[in-house]
Amino acid sequence: MPRDNDRLSARDWLTRIGFDEEGSNDLLLTDEPLDDLTGDPAMALRERFAHWQRRHRFAPGDLVVWKPGFMNKRYPRAKQPAVVLEVLEQPVFDNERDAGSPYFREPLDLVLGLFVDDGPHRGDFLNWYYDSRRFQPWQPD
Repeated sequence: MPRDNDRLSARDWLTRIGFDEEGSNDLLLTDEPLDDLTGDPAMALRERFAHWQRRHRFAPGDLVVWKPGFMNKRYPRAKQPAVVLEVLEQPVFDNERDAGSPYFREPLDLVLGLFVDDGPHRGDFLNWYYDSRRFQPWQPD
């Protein structure tokens, strides 16, 4: 069991097992230390559920970021703001066919725009569809 000063961020952990940012899927890459999972899982689940239930009303032009622990796509990066382009009255559903996928029937009701920071589209302003329950208003540090 690692001591508190031995805790690794997800980025450090993935680097140690042979994954780095070059060409890897970095859904879990954050600089936040991973929480100790030996505590009360029921309490942690209730906390996460409370965050999931906390809805925000977004409007075009708002800046948003992922809620901590709810990032399920590569972009925007953790803590990277994105601009709300559209809030859909009727969500579209991800057409992932595998019920074991985290994207299965995910209601996509938020269209976000952001600048891509790597790859062949570096610097391009692109938009994607997201589940608004995973986002919160952006607050500058």
